[in-house]
Amino acid sequence: MTSSLSLSSKNYSSWSLRGWLMARLAGLRFDEVIVPPDDADARQEILLLSPSILVPCLTHDGIKVWDTLAIGEYLAEVHPESGLLPKDRAARAHCRAICGEMHSGFSSLRSALPMNLKGDFPGHKVWSRAEGDIARITAIWRDCLETYGGPFLFGEKPCMADAMYAPVVTRFRTYHVKLDRPAILYCQQIMQMPEMKEWFAAALKEPEDIEELDMEF
Repeated sequence: MTSSLSLSSKNYSSWSLRGWLMARLAGLRFDEVIVPPDDADARQEILLLSPSILVPCLTHDGIKVWDTLAIGEYLAEVHPESGLLPKDRAARAHCRAICGEMHSGFSSLRSALPMNLKGDFPGHKVWSRAEGDIARITAIWRDCLETYGGPFLFGEKPCMADAMYAPVVTRFRTYHVKLDRPAILYCQQIMQMPEMKEWFAAALKEPEDIEELDMEF
């Protein structure tokens, strides 16, 4: 049975990137269903009005799963051999905790640094509240890299946590956020993933621009 994953913008949509990365890391074969940016659900998701709208949505074996965190948990259950979640119970709990933190938090970062892969904004002024989010995210990265040895957050292979934090890596790149060396090396590791290169290349070819997000502010 053919699986499908609905996506909105590859340039602007952090939640679409997360769901797509999870599906690719799980080894799932699927068709992409691109939802036009004038679709109400897609636009709300892109403009950060709701992270739990019906985009992205995975259809697999006749089952529909939306909400990116739910997609990740479903894929980890269907393909446990993929390593989307760590085998060790303590590491698995840690992974779920930081995925949940990304899923429900960091609203200041999302507002101050919208995902825009085509954008390049050196000298961008980061709001003080967003600086707190940046500090927390890089602390999470350092803790995971030190605990599990890197180069990904939970060891040698990328997992659900890396998919959850990958859009943040692109934001740091777009807005030239100053980072410490461990964070820089982690960002480089994420951007070197074949999946990220594939997504990035597709985003650059995307014709649609969204005025609210395609600007420096």
